Amino acid sequence: MNVLFAASECVPFIKTGGLGDVIGALPKALQEQDVHVSVILPKYEDLPFEYKQQMAFMTSIEVPVGWRSQYCGIERITIEGIDYYFLDNEYYFKRHGSYGFFDDGERFAFYSRAVLEALPYLLEKPDILHCHDWQAGPISVLLKAHYHNHPFYRKIRTIFTIHNLRYQGVYPKSVLSNLLDLSELYFHLDGLEFHGNVSYLKAGLAYSDLVTTVSPTYAKEIQDPYYGEQLDGFLRKRKDLLIGILNGIDPVLYNPATDPFIDQTYDHWEGKGENKRRLQEYLGLPINGEIPIISMVTRLVEQKGLDLVLHVFHEIMNIGVQFVLLGTGEEKYEQAFKELAAQYPENVSFQNGFDEGLARKIYASSDIFLMPSQFEPCGIGQLLALRYGTLPIVRETGGLHDSVIPYNEFTNEGYGFSFTHYNAHDMLHTIERAVWLYQFQPKKWRMLAEKAMKLDFSWKTSAVEYREMYERLLSNQGIQLFS
Repeated sequence: MNVLFAASECVPFIKTGGLGDVIGALPKALQEQDVHVSVILPKYEDLPFEYKQQMAFMTSIEVPVGWRSQYCGIERITIEGIDYYFLDNEYYFKRHGSYGFFDDGERFAFYSRAVLEALPYLLEKPDILHCHDWQAGPISVLLKAHYHNHPFYRKIRTIFTIHNLRYQGVYPKSVLSNLLDLSELYFHLDGLEFHGNVSYLKAGLAYSDLVTTVSPTYAKEIQDPYYGEQLDGFLRKRKDLLIGILNGIDPVLYNPATDPFIDQTYDHWEGKGENKRRLQEYLGLPINGEIPIISMVTRLVEQKGLDLVLHVFHEIMNIGVQFVLLGTGEEKYEQAFKELAAQYPENVSFQNGFDEGLARKIYASSDIFLMPSQFEPCGIGQLLALRYGTLPIVRETGGLHDSVIPYNEFTNEGYGFSFTHYNAHDMLHTIERAVWLYQFQPKKWRMLAEKAMKLDFSWKTSAVEYREMYERLLSNQGIQLFS
């Protein structure tokens, strides 16, 4: 079968978050399951020059955007047997950055329509269009509205994956006719309407044949008002078409035995020691192998539980730890952690920004990885931490709940630490427990870290689930498709 991924980012070309990692790794895993996957992306200005040089121009087409017709070039690069197509329009994409522009509604209306217009010119006709997040949300409704009578498109099925329900691509109602060329019919009757506006994400939910998200627990959580971002009722109506499949990581890309970014490669827990010493030296922290390093590599936004950390930060310092944070985001969090780093220069390092090499060094060097998220559709940080023998402390939500089994000292089951309620003192108690185990039970700590490094969070299991889902969709077995 042929599957085309439509997404706004993909490693190694462009990445702003976990979506890029997924679109970069999952096609490779599906390829091993005899699923032929291609990827179609915007051709951003920020794509690495080395890849732009390798792109082959295929053709150019005209793409309807409301009443307008816009140029679109189609270019291709093939890497490890996977075809990556790039949609070129300098007006929309020749700018620095991927999102956050005043005309994002128009940019991704163009992208969604261009994906559909490009299909006849690709090397393989897709059996399934697998669309990811709000930027590709309109594809399913545009397919049904504008192409349902065209023989080429008639049997193409659609899947929409929610990577984070909070980001919905909400725009004024005028985009319905001005950009998407859709009638009022698609606004009402459980269509694109979202509090008087148009939601690109809801378009994907409403008109795709199947909806997936990135962990089984998150699939359940988003049907509840607390997590549902005002779409919980809509999702409950479609719960029989909503599937949660846990994300994985690329075990070749993220491998402490071969990682070129870390100071000392290792395949046993002892190898972390030299990396820890080098990180402490690099960050200007006292070099001490006995003191536990608690780390966070995260976007600095409310979702990530930073308010909990700030609420009990002085108590965390009293435990006797070093705290390392790498991230960028909201100014209030950046300022708060800058002040704390100045207050605790011997114990705290805040690196304001994102650096992939430094992130890898932190995973390889720290002892405890903290993810106290309000909600977490899947999360990749905890998986990377485990891969590098760093034990995670997580709140039991979404993919964190599905991927981190808390350590039980009576049965020796589990390999991490977790707390249930979104409560700062519950988090603090869990940190205290983990630090106590590190300091006073070093043999158990080593055992847990070694166990963590042997866990398989590759995409293999998830790829099997995706393949089976694709097969059921194409045969309609056990699936009631949207009309």
